Amino acid sequence: MKKNMGIIDRSLRRLIAIVIGILYFTNQITDTSALVLGIFAVMFVLTSSLSFCPLYLPLKISTKRTDGKA
Repeated sequence: MKKNMGIIDRSLRRLIAIVIGILYFTNQITDTSALVLGIFAVMFVLTSSLSFCPLYLPLKISTKRTDGKA
C-alpha cells in the first residue's frame, strides 16, 4: 500500500471527521444522516491515519508531495 495522501489532505479529512463528531454529539444530525455521515467520518479517520485513499488508485491521484529525487 503506497502512500498517496499529503499533509493537507489528511488534515482536512481529520477536521471534517471532528466536525461530524461534534454535530452528532450535539444532536445537530440524527437518524439516517447521522449514520451516513458517521460512516464517512470513520472512513476519513482511517484513510488519513494510513495516508492511503483507495479511491485515488483507479483515478491515479496523489496529493502527496514529491521531493523530486529519483
